[in-house]
Amino acid sequence: MAPRMNRGGNAIGPSGSCQCNKALAQYANRRISADLARRGFLIGMGASMLSAVLPEFGKAQQPGAAAPAQPTTFTNFRLFDGKSGALQDGMYLVVDGNRISQLHRGAPDFSSGAAGAAAGRVIDCGGRVMMPGLIDMHWHALLAALPVATILQSDFSFVYLAAGAEAQRTLLRGFTTVRDVGGPAFALKQAIDAGMLSGPRIYPSGAMITTTGGHGDFRLLTDVPRTSAQISEIERTGAAAIADTADEVRLRVREQFMQGATQIKLVGCGGVSTPRSPLDMLTFTEAQLRAAVETASDWGTYVLVHAYTPESVKRSVGAGVPCIEHGHLMDDRTAEVMAKNGTWLSTQPFTSEEDVAPMAPSSHERFLEVTAGTDNMYKLARKHGLKVAFGTDLIFSQTLATRQGTMLGHIARWYSSADALRMATGINGQLLALAGKRNPYPHKLGVLEEGAYADLLIVAGDPLQDLSLLANPDQNLLMVMKDGRVFKDALKA
Repeated sequence: MAPRMNRGGNAIGPSGSCQCNKALAQYANRRISADLARRGFLIGMGASMLSAVLPEFGKAQQPGAAAPAQPTTFTNFRLFDGKSGALQDGMYLVVDGNRISQLHRGAPDFSSGAAGAAAGRVIDCGGRVMMPGLIDMHWHALLAALPVATILQSDFSFVYLAAGAEAQRTLLRGFTTVRDVGGPAFALKQAIDAGMLSGPRIYPSGAMITTTGGHGDFRLLTDVPRTSAQISEIERTGAAAIADTADEVRLRVREQFMQGATQIKLVGCGGVSTPRSPLDMLTFTEAQLRAAVETASDWGTYVLVHAYTPESVKRSVGAGVPCIEHGHLMDDRTAEVMAKNGTWLSTQPFTSEEDVAPMAPSSHERFLEVTAGTDNMYKLARKHGLKVAFGTDLIFSQTLATRQGTMLGHIARWYSSADALRMATGINGQLLALAGKRNPYPHKLGVLEEGAYADLLIVAGDPLQDLSLLANPDQNLLMVMKDGRVFKDALKA
């Protein structure tokens, strides 16, 4: 008879007790064969157990990264710091550990040790542009590289393996940080932070919290009606969580925080990819949205809401939501309300069918409706001075995922190249900081200044003049450094 399995995918004995063995070999074997999609706190518990056996586990070197044993001094570069609108010349920058220790004008004085790098590595950038690592505020780490049919039908362990490979590619495209806005990315984040995989910093939201029939409810009709004790497969993977009352919202929000969420994502209206959720539908009531906002505030962080339509955006703003995701169908009055309340607009520059993976006809129609609203949305954002963040929302295609830099180039239709770069670096970093007490990376991101994390790129060419350079990272990104570690160095060549 096959052994009974618990919800974590581990065998349990007749009494229900876990048949754990603390021996390292058995632990590793169990972790490899386990369902990686289960809750992040289980994986965190496993990592803690392994740390007790191997104290150096949490200090593992990231694959392909040069360990910063000594300070590194960069010279002869043109600086885009993520804040100003022009390049600065005649600077030198010192990385010590995982942060920027010095950024000054002039030349470093190695003889006196003033640069702090007399015995460290010195990198001559050859007059090229140095800029902060890019930040994608709307990323789905587990959905980016695989078709939706594969994700829904495969063992979720395969989905995790594909996500790990895509994380490395994401980093080499110059995106050193992402905000994951839906999916069980906790284990992937932990593996990257521990140095087991290379990839960007991840701010995980955990499961998208939606209502019955809302965007993200991919249940089969055979799963309806739902009972209080019933958990669908999509919920079991941690990709979505269904809540239909204010109390259920509070519960689902707390579950995501229990697993390590840095912020919470709720669904406020219909979506493109979910088969039975028209864009104009509304999901949570204002009171239910406010329940999530209050619970997130209790945890010291914030809520973002998926909302395309004026009605869904205004309902979210009325509930105190500080960040609207998408907003493509907003009208002038909606933008005015957002500006009055200081609400962030985190959105994506969808311009054509090249920005989306193949989809069903009904979803395709909805995507065209969203795309048709993009131009008006950005014009309204500029008119009302909204705080605008940049993200891509590229899902269900490994080929499509490579267009992160191309999507950034689309922003030049409404903003200057300098404004677009600020949006994808320093401005996005400001939005990340709303995570407050749940922020796992407390130092500054998206800027190059003393004390900030050492996430930087060396670019062949001037992206302030030509944003399309970032659409070809293989050729134009000569160095990628994240957390003070070099993951790509083509300067030598």
